Amino acid sequence: MTITFHLNGEEVSLPDIEPTTTLLDWLRQDRGLTGTKEGCNEGDCGACTVMVSDQTGARALNACILFLPQLHGKSIRTVEGVASPDGTLHPAQQAMIDHHGSQCGFCTPGFIMSMVTAHTNGATDHDDQLAGNLCRCTGYAPIIRAAKAAENTPVPKWVTGDRSFIFSEISRGEVADRGAEPPSASHPAEPPAALRPTSSDALAATYVQHPNATLIAGATDVGLWVTKQLRDLEEVIFLEGCADLKEITVTDSEVRFGAMADMNRVRATLAPLHPSFAEMLRRFASQQVRAAATIGGNIANGSPIGDSPPALIALRAQLHLRQGDSRRQIPLEAFFLDYGKQDRAPGEFVEAVSFARQADSLRVYKLSKRFDQDISAVLGAFNVTVVDGVVSAACIAFGGMAASPKRAPHVEAALIGQPWSEATIAAAQAAFDVDFSPMSDMRASASYRLEVARNMLARYFDDLNGTPEHVLEVSA
Repeated sequence: MTITFHLNGEEVSLPDIEPTTTLLDWLRQDRGLTGTKEGCNEGDCGACTVMVSDQTGARALNACILFLPQLHGKSIRTVEGVASPDGTLHPAQQAMIDHHGSQCGFCTPGFIMSMVTAHTNGATDHDDQLAGNLCRCTGYAPIIRAAKAAENTPVPKWVTGDRSFIFSEISRGEVADRGAEPPSASHPAEPPAALRPTSSDALAATYVQHPNATLIAGATDVGLWVTKQLRDLEEVIFLEGCADLKEITVTDSEVRFGAMADMNRVRATLAPLHPSFAEMLRRFASQQVRAAATIGGNIANGSPIGDSPPALIALRAQLHLRQGDSRRQIPLEAFFLDYGKQDRAPGEFVEAVSFARQADSLRVYKLSKRFDQDISAVLGAFNVTVVDGVVSAACIAFGGMAASPKRAPHVEAALIGQPWSEATIAAAQAAFDVDFSPMSDMRASASYRLEVARNMLARYFDDLNGTPEHVLEVSA
């Protein structure tokens, strides 16, 4: 597989690259660009942040869980490439010096790259933009002051020049070509090291021929299989080139997310429709992880603590699956069969998820030990319809309460047909013991999880009745 991209303004072509080589390892070991640091090596600390640009714009991404084939046709800027060719510092770099934003310095390159990307995009929500960068020295105040100081400075031309870099045609290696087309007599279905289809049709044909291959979308999960579990992924299929799987469609009747839609775009789409869902996604992960993670991946891996499935289940979402030329549609809740087991046949993949447009009564509550960028102990999603003071419909789903994302049918039944009142809520809370038998682990005990779930229902009642309940809004 031949990979071609730009690195700090220069074209790079890598023939016969090992598909699961991370950008971080290649930068440090093969190019000697050691400004990109290895910290956690799992996408949490942001020390390895780089800026990746393509036709859609610039994104801050974690190089430690970014595989080289994902960069084909893109531009990468590392901390060594953000100053001008004559040595003039980027405004973010100069601001960090002026405001004493660096102490030990280990985290500084990652902060710089997050700030450079935000500056390039005109983003000024600095707390969110930098939530994925860990610093143990400064207390963040001087770093935030530096980011604010750089806000109104012009974006340097040597950075904006990456925007005009578009590969209209790239001569790909033989393996990449085979991945972009269905197998044929001239290209038999011999399992190559990696495949890179360029459409969902090509993916469908390829995956049927290689049903044991690992599908790699954003690699925010699979990346850890390589960096932490040291797995040898013998056969992989990269989905980055499937542009049609990235499409998001909003009509008067339906919202549909292609499986490759990243979580930042999903969040932006949901914000005017279901703001509580979008607010949860702000805490879903860091800017770097959300820019890579896909909604299809968050569903397909079947994690019991995946944050988007409970909210989508509460919206009565439908999952669209494809195997070759065959497609089927199932309720999302039916996809999760048990821990690590989903209703997906060999060679079948998630193509999209959709839900009907509806009045917004959805609320999504995430409980975690840290407010930002942490795994949920419990996530509850509530969608109740009240007509003339009586509950006419209810769809409630949880993550972290069972072996997979799961609805609360007995709680729903205890609500439907009853007055929307505190007495009804109190009676329905007892049904959580019927619906769930959660486990105890390092994040929460079983009894705590059940108590939290009951409290979330009470919180939902207050929320819909207009009582302030958000931790960032309530004050003494």
